[in-house]
Amino acid sequence: MVTGELRRQVDKVWDAFWSGGIANPVEVIEQITYLLFIRRLDDLQLLAEKKAARFGEEVENPVFPEGYDNDLPSRRPYRDLRWSVFTNFAPAEMFEVVSEHVFPWLRRLGAEGSSYARNMRDARFTIPTPALLTKVVDLLHEIPMEDRDTKGDIYEYMLSKLATSGTNGQFRTARHIIKLMVDLTAPRPDDLIIDPAFMRKSDVSRDTEVSVRLALGGSSRSLCSPARTRATTLRRRQAQSLPACARLRRPEGL
Repeated sequence: MVTGELRRQVDKVWDAFWSGGIANPVEVIEQITYLLFIRRLDDLQLLAEKKAARFGEEVENPVFPEGYDNDLPSRRPYRDLRWSVFTNFAPAEMFEVVSEHVFPWLRRLGAEGSSYARNMRDARFTIPTPALLTKVVDLLHEIPMEDRDTKGDIYEYMLSKLATSGTNGQFRTARHIIKLMVDLTAPRPDDLIIDPAFMRKSDVSRDTEVSVRLALGGSSRSLCSPARTRATTLRRRQAQSLPACARLRRPEGL
């Protein structure tokens, strides 16, 4: 169970993502997981190097081999992909190494067809700025990960925050996704909005003339210039047959 100092440290990492522009709790957990995994890979390499040095042998099956990560002019030695190395780079260089080298390497690290390859093929780096990456890396570096129970406690605590976030309505559709959906549906002033999320936080007013608004994921956004429309609230059993997002259709007889 996460208590005391460890809980405070995890909260600081979470708050750093929030203030840095990543508010989706699933995305926060995803990025923290990737970074902790990258750190763990370096820890395993360090242990293997210490063991090899003790017995005067070569490192067996190194995580970070000799050579470079690709054949492009911008290639980096595998050594630069290690947590203990790139965390000492300047923010801009560290951001480039993690986004352009570490994550592509992670995606191709496992054997083809392996469970790792299937689960990591879509690994993506979504931290938007070097400043946020630097802050998060510094905060994660302060968290002691030697105890195996610590890893489980941290993930259990983050999952509890995930559940709380859903209760508090922090799951929301990003603004650019909402704009894309509206552009694709191209609502007109005489369209009828069927809004399954109406009873939650939609700003669509029943049987009134309002600006066209769509409620997605329990959060509403103003999407179009003022237009006249009618809103219909569906019964729960009717809404269950619709997708989670709002759907537009032409009213019958118009």
